Formats: sequence, structure tokens, C-alpha cells
Amino acid sequence: MADPAEITPHPLEVPPAALRRTFYPMGFPVEVRTNAPQIFQEFAESCRYFEKLFDVPPIVLEVHVVDSNSTGCPPPPSHRILPSAVVWFADADHYAFVDLAAGAARIVVSTAALRHPLYLRYFFLEAAALNLITSRHTTPVHAACVALNGRGVLFCGVSGAGKSTLSYACARAGWSYVTDDAALLLNNRTDRIVIGNCHQVRFRPAAVELFPEIAGLPITPRAEGKPSIEVPTATLPIRRTARAAQVEAIVFLNRTTGGLPQLMPGSRDAARESMRQVIFGPKKLVGRQMAAIERLLTAEVFEFQYSALAPAIERLERLMRKGV
Repeated sequence: MADPAEITPHPLEVPPAALRRTFYPMGFPVEVRTNAPQIFQEFAESCRYFEKLFDVPPIVLEVHVVDSNSTGCPPPPSHRILPSAVVWFADADHYAFVDLAAGAARIVVSTAALRHPLYLRYFFLEAAALNLITSRHTTPVHAACVALNGRGVLFCGVSGAGKSTLSYACARAGWSYVTDDAALLLNNRTDRIVIGNCHQVRFRPAAVELFPEIAGLPITPRAEGKPSIEVPTATLPIRRTARAAQVEAIVFLNRTTGGLPQLMPGSRDAARESMRQVIFGPKKLVGRQMAAIERLLTAEVFEFQYSALAPAIERLERLMRKGV
């Protein structure tokens, strides 16, 4: 009988992921296993501002890099959601299987993807890690978050409602900046703590008209999505950042063209429907996230009509200081 160690690998078999390192995106441990050291370099770039915050079992990402003669950027992948997994497929050398129930992902990319780090990080490394983090440990909320004297407010709304602009304007005015677009509500708790990426602000190019300090900064290359200017908070006039905040108010933004800011009671039912739209995965994990949303909705919910930033911030400060 032949020694298994002497059996020639099948030509379609991916290389074993024998190298291992642990990173902490959003503060959660992620063990990356790979056969290519450059994967560690790219993951380190994605996680360069983060350190360990949560003592939980690590998520596992296996990244198998196969050889390719191509130098062009691979195509964007297509996605499908299965009952307990997410899969995406670009071509025969670029695909991922994310097992939400097991907390692990297997990714195959080629050396062509290594030549295009933005593509590699956005579509595969960051996407797989965040899919697992947001299904196992947190509940994603499409919202910006800032805090005043430790009291957090979520800015919710459709794309273009001004979440990033208003959150940055509040931060310039002395509020603590938590995140400008994606807040993660921690699961399995009794409070309403959210975390986010407080190390970066993303602006639409038109924001240059409001914030002269970003004039002249280049448009950040993106793998897909709307053009943006991505700036580290350390280089901006932000006095305070916070990795987490206790949410006291949920504010749905409705930017208008004039008039004084108007803060009105909002609908919890509408807020619940909006927040549930991004939830998917195994029934057990979805149940935790639904419970987390109900916990979040014990905060006050408002609709906020505003136009100019300064009066809007003043009105929000009165809400957070006095509750009116």
C-alpha cells in the first residue's frame, strides 16, 4: 500500500493553509490561516487601528492562494445566501464559503488578486471577517453613531440622508465620534452598547463645500460603491473618539432644503422594519439579533428634519443634555 505522504496532490487541490496569525478587526479575534504571507500583510493593513477588545472564541479564515499567470484584476463576485452560510463566486480561482453556524470561512484567491490589494481586502478578507462578526457577535445597524457626555445617538436613514456629514459635524463640535455608517450592536447583553470604526471618516466628494479641511484630498480608490474621501480621524479636527457608546436615542434623518430643525417622535415599528432588513443567517443567530434589535428599540426613537448643520447640532445637544 502506498504511503499517503507520497501521494501526488491532485492538480485541482488548493495548497494547505499552514501559516497562522491572529488579528482583531473591530476588536474580535480572527485567526487567519494561509499559504501566502502577503495575506497577513493585507489583513494587517485592514486591521491596523484595532486591538483585542473581546475575549471570545476566534473566527477562522482559511485563505488558499493558487497560482495564476493573470495580471488583471479578477471580476467582482456574485453572492448567494444559504440557510446557514454565505457564498460568493467571481471565477474558478476566486470564491468564498462563509459558514455562519461554524464561525469559519474558506476562501480561494489567486496570485492575480494579490496584485490588486483593494479587490482582495474588500471582496474577500474584510467581507468574510465582517460577515462572521456581524452574525455571531453583533447585530449590524446601518447608522452613524456619536456620543455627548457618554450618551450615544444613532443617525439612521437612507443613503444620502447625511449620516456621515452630521456625525462628523457633531465630532468637530466636541462630541465623541464612534462611526459614520456602520454601527454594530453587541449581542447577548442587557444594555444598548454599539461599537464602530472610530478611526476613519468617509466623506462624499461634495462634503468639501462644508468642510474646508478635506479640500484637496484625493478620492479614495474603491473596489465598488460610490466615490468617497476616506480620512483617518487622527488627521482631522476631532477632539474625541470612542470605540463604543451606550445608545440613548435613535434619530432617523430627513434632510430638507430650509427651515429650522424639527425633532419629532418616530415610529418604533418603522425602525424595527428598517433594522431587520439586513439580518440573515441561521435561525439561532438571527434570533439573537432580533432580540438585540428589540433591546436597542428601548431607546427613544425620533424623526429629525434639518437643513443647516449648526442649528441641527444645537438641537441635538439640547436633546442629549436635557432630554427635550
